[in-house]
Amino acid sequence: MTRDGLGLPCPRPWAIGMGAKAGSTRWDNLTTPSPPMAADVAIGGDPAYLQAIHPPTQIPQKGQPMRDLKLPDERHPEKAHRPDNAQPKKPDWIRVKAPTSEGYKRTRDILREKKLVTVCEEAGCPNVGECWSQGHATMMIMGEICTRGCTFCNVATGKPQVLDTFEPGRVAHAVAELGLAHVVVTSVDRDDLDDGGAEHFAQTIRAIRHRSPSTTIEVLVPDFLRCAPSALETVVAARPDVFNHNLETVPGLYHEVRPGARYFHSLRLLQRVKELDPTMFTKSGIMVGLGEDRQGVLQVMDDMRSADVDFLTVGQYLQPTPKHHAIARFVTPDEFKAYEAAAWGKGFLMVSATPLTRSSYHAGDDFARMRAARQSGKG
Repeated sequence: MTRDGLGLPCPRPWAIGMGAKAGSTRWDNLTTPSPPMAADVAIGGDPAYLQAIHPPTQIPQKGQPMRDLKLPDERHPEKAHRPDNAQPKKPDWIRVKAPTSEGYKRTRDILREKKLVTVCEEAGCPNVGECWSQGHATMMIMGEICTRGCTFCNVATGKPQVLDTFEPGRVAHAVAELGLAHVVVTSVDRDDLDDGGAEHFAQTIRAIRHRSPSTTIEVLVPDFLRCAPSALETVVAARPDVFNHNLETVPGLYHEVRPGARYFHSLRLLQRVKELDPTMFTKSGIMVGLGEDRQGVLQVMDDMRSADVDFLTVGQYLQPTPKHHAIARFVTPDEFKAYEAAAWGKGFLMVSATPLTRSSYHAGDDFARMRAARQSGKG
């Protein structure tokens, strides 16, 4: 048990239920997934869909059992003791094509060749087929194991590996090979690192700039909750074009949705970016369908605008497994349109609010619109 930045007890999820002895190391290696066979799937926790896009991950460690990160109990040991939550049938407006195109396969092969991890796969993103078909992928650096245990997230929890010092270069090579005009780089939480991985982010930004000078760069960063202020300063000094940090939900649900995070710390992080560099675009997003109400969502919008956030994303929460946070309800497309209208009215430069909206969904096109809006004098 450790204490967070507010002096409150906060468990380290990677120390829970892993079955590893002190000083032991676990190694997780990706292998190539089999292509999906179904033409249509309901997304968000569909076993066949997740099997299709998520490769088996195992731990060939002497004296240790194999760990298969496709299995929920091994992927999320901190959730294994929780009762199952029902996964309701998804409505018609939340259906996507299974990834089968040649563009998808090419993107997958490049990422495998460079031994890169993507949040598209690790989080079971519903838009992976569409985005990868167009050669777009969100790079997830610093490994595939997160030190947090958020109840909504499908990224594996545990004790991470040591940082790969060659990863920034491989990311930069993949960006160049894919010919990306805009790239999103995110990461797992790394509470085991003194700087939370800030310097690794900076190195990745610099490597991409060196290989692809014309590519615009968006980073989706963790909260650096247990780090010195210099961690955030390191990332901002590397000059990404967009700094994104998601608030994820309304403050009243943090204790059950983001138990290792603090709402006002995350909000202050976004505000400090503007203080460090007023010209940098900032972005944040929330999920709906977790149990929040409309007034709570509107208050989060007001809080973001108080922190001078430029870009808001709002998307439907989709439950990865029965052990994850329950879906309270499916928010209708008309309600998303109402959220979008409210956000525009509050002065955001860019808003994306649809059931399938995710942080990096259409990020390049949306960045171009946001930059044009600023240049036209709207912000």
